[in-house]
Amino acid sequence: MKKSHDQLANRTSLLKPEGAYEVLAKAQKLEACGREIIHLEIGQPDFQTFPNIGITGIRAIANGETRYTPSAGIPALRKEIADYTGSRIGMDILPVQVVVGPGAKPLLFFPMMALLEPGDEAIYPDPGFPSYRAIIEIMGAEPIPVPLKEEKGFSFDMHEFERRVNKNTRLVIINSPSNPTGGIIPESDLKIIAEASQKYDFWVISDEIYTRLTYIDEPVLSIMTLPGMKERTIIMDGFSKTYAMTGWRLGYGIMPKQLAHKVSLLITHSVGCTATFTQIAGIEALSGPQQQVEEKRNVFRKRRDVIVKGLNKIPGVSCQMPLGAFYVFPNIKSFDRSSDDLANYLLEDSGVALLPGTSFGDMGEGYLRLCYANSIERIEKALELIKQSLAKL
Repeated sequence: MKKSHDQLANRTSLLKPEGAYEVLAKAQKLEACGREIIHLEIGQPDFQTFPNIGITGIRAIANGETRYTPSAGIPALRKEIADYTGSRIGMDILPVQVVVGPGAKPLLFFPMMALLEPGDEAIYPDPGFPSYRAIIEIMGAEPIPVPLKEEKGFSFDMHEFERRVNKNTRLVIINSPSNPTGGIIPESDLKIIAEASQKYDFWVISDEIYTRLTYIDEPVLSIMTLPGMKERTIIMDGFSKTYAMTGWRLGYGIMPKQLAHKVSLLITHSVGCTATFTQIAGIEALSGPQQQVEEKRNVFRKRRDVIVKGLNKIPGVSCQMPLGAFYVFPNIKSFDRSSDDLANYLLEDSGVALLPGTSFGDMGEGYLRLCYANSIERIEKALELIKQSLAKL
């Protein structure tokens, strides 16, 4: 039966707003009424893009680098990404395996479009980045959440993973370090996922966008480097978090060349290509001085220590020390109120904008997410305001 002209496709029926943008809108309404709001909801660095990168982009525009490029990205950037990623994870990567996109999200969306069909099952972390589930559902596949457990440092509940993975599993998404928890998946868990991938013949998307923002001595292991995983892993990464380039919209995927070819065709027939001057700035980001990355990481580490210590001093709140990214995920179950209610209450009463854990999935109930990409002065003020508001409960 033909749909009426105003009846939308079923694939749009389950789409929901991303929680961070909803809370931001509420916070901005309060600001418009004269309220002072401390923003700990949006997950982006509060630093400006590093000057050498910005200047390179400006010069590229001035030099006329504003035309179409190959859909998979300009060759110089693809080679730079291949060399950088190969050095980071400790294995050879070829430029033909690299696909550049306008932001990292297309490198979630298009590989899933190339791999998932109705009837397939896709496992994703809960709590996790909300676009994981949204894209799985858009593709008509079955989203299968696996809980992240606080007592495991917010890694997968491996008992639940092994219970839910099966012959219908087509894809598993992992994110380490994680948004919203800051947790890192240990090598032992990655090995279990890798063994299951070969047993049940599924793909893995490894979201490694926060890999440079870690607070441990050893590098974070990429599942792609484990035996048998190079031909079944897609690494998703980008420039937004490491280089404070959120608005530049520049991301990339590393994948087997056959899949990279299909993904580049999907880019051809959707966004066409990524802006030339943005890609030239990306080359400068990877090949230029990296001291600024380390300096900002150390700033984030100090902020993390302040916010975790402060949260754990608030009666009824407990907070693990995250190992990466720039988020904390405190446990607020003792207040016997939903995460959504508590987040709304804190915004209205204390003027601190933060996110309910349920913005990241059902298993986020009982938690809040705070982004510490803000000054220590503002973080300390927010902690005091939160403490005062929670004391009223």
